[in-house]
Amino acid sequence: MSRIGKKPVVIPSGVTVTVDGQTVSVKGPKGQLSWTVSDEIAIAQDAGSLSLSPRSDTTRARAMWGLSRTLVNNMVVGVTDGFEETLELVGVGYRAAMKGKALNMQLGYSHEIDFDPPAGITFAVPRPVEIKIAGVDKQLVGEIAARIRKLRPPEPYKGKGVRYASEVVRRKEGKKK
Repeated sequence: MSRIGKKPVVIPSGVTVTVDGQTVSVKGPKGQLSWTVSDEIAIAQDAGSLSLSPRSDTTRARAMWGLSRTLVNNMVVGVTDGFEETLELVGVGYRAAMKGKALNMQLGYSHEIDFDPPAGITFAVPRPVEIKIAGVDKQLVGEIAARIRKLRPPEPYKGKGVRYASEVVRRKEGKKK
């Protein structure tokens, strides 16, 4: 039994959830998201909550049960509160700035890097060494953060690079005489 799947998804006020067959659409104050649930999962909508259950007792159905519940809950949280990821730039001369809606970064290369946000993503640069990525889709926010981090991942000797705000970079000792 899935402990996560057993919990109902609570729908807060101001959020509209529409179930059309296997497609779940969530509309809230920050935006709208939809996702098609696997055929192995049954969806039941009650007043103020949404519950999911497996149609059969197969291993895949039980695995998709918890996953589906979490993805639907992330959609509800995304349209009410949104998701945010913070990146830090560590290194001499590493900085970021906004150029219109695009993110302009100097990461130690001979050229500047411009990163255009996809639909539904916004960038903010509160400090030149800090980037905030916000949006309603948790998967898309995480993917964009990973793409920006991949431009200059943190290296273990000096710790220079782009890192998540909560990331701890294990430092290595340099060569000895």
